[in-house]
Amino acid sequence: MNRALQWLPTIWREAIEELWRRRLRTLLTLLGLIFGVGAIVAMQAVGEGSRREALHLVESLGLNNLIAEAKPQDENTLRETRARSLGLSLADADAALAVVPGAERYAAEKPIRTHSVFSDNGRSDAQASGVSPDYFALSSLRIAKGRGLTDADDRALAAVAVLGHQAAADLFPGVDPVGRYLKVNHVWLEVIGVLADRDLSKDQFEGVQLGLESNRVYLPLASARARFKFQPQEDEIDRFLLRLQDPSQLATGARVLSTVLNQRHAGMADFRLVVPQQLFQQHQKTQRIFRVVMGAIAGVSLLVGGIGIMNIMLANVLERRREIGLLRALGARRRDVIAQFLREATVICVSGAALGLVFGIVLAYLIATFAGWQVAWAPIPVLLSALFCAAVGLAFGVYPARQAARLDPIAALRHD
Repeated sequence: MNRALQWLPTIWREAIEELWRRRLRTLLTLLGLIFGVGAIVAMQAVGEGSRREALHLVESLGLNNLIAEAKPQDENTLRETRARSLGLSLADADAALAVVPGAERYAAEKPIRTHSVFSDNGRSDAQASGVSPDYFALSSLRIAKGRGLTDADDRALAAVAVLGHQAAADLFPGVDPVGRYLKVNHVWLEVIGVLADRDLSKDQFEGVQLGLESNRVYLPLASARARFKFQPQEDEIDRFLLRLQDPSQLATGARVLSTVLNQRHAGMADFRLVVPQQLFQQHQKTQRIFRVVMGAIAGVSLLVGGIGIMNIMLANVLERRREIGLLRALGARRRDVIAQFLREATVICVSGAALGLVFGIVLAYLIATFAGWQVAWAPIPVLLSALFCAAVGLAFGVYPARQAARLDPIAALRHD
């Protein structure tokens, strides 16, 4: 022990050796700090991971978007609804673009009832959708190969398609899909592009479906409506995304869009609005509750650890009264005695914070492994947490140190 600590100043080496002589008591004291620091570090890592994951998922919907979706309805309800409302349409999207403050463009989508998708190279269970040209940009989808859909494709009713990553892998294994052909139901389409794999960690966020684009076949909206059959009472489009220039206008824009659609649909509740930014804020609110609960648990552990430090230091004062009396008799000042005991408290706090930091890292990855949560590290909050926990423990060592300094030297020397 002495050789391992030779590099330390004498006063700190003596503090460590004093605690080492009572190592079982010291270890039990450390446990409260270790668990407290570990809980806070793990909470920080899981909370930051959850925030980044939520942000990534919401970005797939478009943080600056408002999304209007047609509600699925059974046949009888749909018949009653169509007596007053024609359903979601491109005219609704045009009206929204003209009226909603800050709206700059929109993109629409119409899914196709897909019975079969195959090529000369393979088959797929992908679903097909007709989309307007801006759909990929507003959905934060990136073209990995080839090109995307254009206005010219839409006007010409072109028989072209853009494939999702999984659909391309299933239909054209081992070959470049661009320039090849696939058949959706009864219609042959030329592949002009392939989407990059977005690799989302979840397929849902706050009840909204995500990640479906990987196994999709996209073709121009006008071409889809011209080449495929749809039921007479179906909505013209199943959803549209409205992009706003300023994110601060999303709340106002959502209210205006809801009013416009309610008026155009004669008050029929045959659509719903999704505001991705609000979904993110709702998720963050849930995470804040989680952090408060975890912080309270960690706070109790820190309190227990602090009380443990005070307890061991008071016990040390009682056991070392003769030593304290001898130091005072030899000329040690009260502040020297306080400094000696505070050094011992500092050793306990720093050791507890360091071990708690390691425990918190291990705990965070265990949570990630068994609960499937994401972990991410923000170094500054983690280090500040560890320093705060060490400071809390040190604060509990002040009282015992002051008690030691107040002992009467003569009475302390007479103590058995």
